[in-house]
Amino acid sequence: MTITIRAVGGPDRPAWDRLYAGYAAFYRVDQTAAMRDTVWGWLMEAGHETEGLVACAADGAVVGLAHYRAFARPLSARTGGFLDDLFVDPAARGSGAADALIAALRDIGAARGWSVIRWITAEDNYRARGVYDRLAARTPWVTYDINL
Repeated sequence: MTITIRAVGGPDRPAWDRLYAGYAAFYRVDQTAAMRDTVWGWLMEAGHETEGLVACAADGAVVGLAHYRAFARPLSARTGGFLDDLFVDPAARGSGAADALIAALRDIGAARGWSVIRWITAEDNYRARGVYDRLAARTPWVTYDINL
């Protein structure tokens, strides 16, 4: 399958909505249409820190998404990129869409002078981790949350 990557745009909303709802379901996150409206607004707002990419099949169908943003790295006095969300339609898994989304983000990061692209995933997300292990180095860092 030929995959192309481009910035998410207004006409992508129905496909993006379906994919992002699928992403939330995968992680068992209760997500409402209003929550997706908020994130979509961020993606469409010029200058918002959250940006998005979509992966498209040869016929133009949107089969994957990625959301990312810059983040400050004070200890190194550098800026990095954080990949918040990456999801590929289950029917398109194995198509190279995840690889292409990560490669596009790597190119964006290089062009912007970022020192790293970082993301987290669930310990039991074995299929995605197989891709990530091929494309990036697993870190020794442990993640913590304080729910507010």
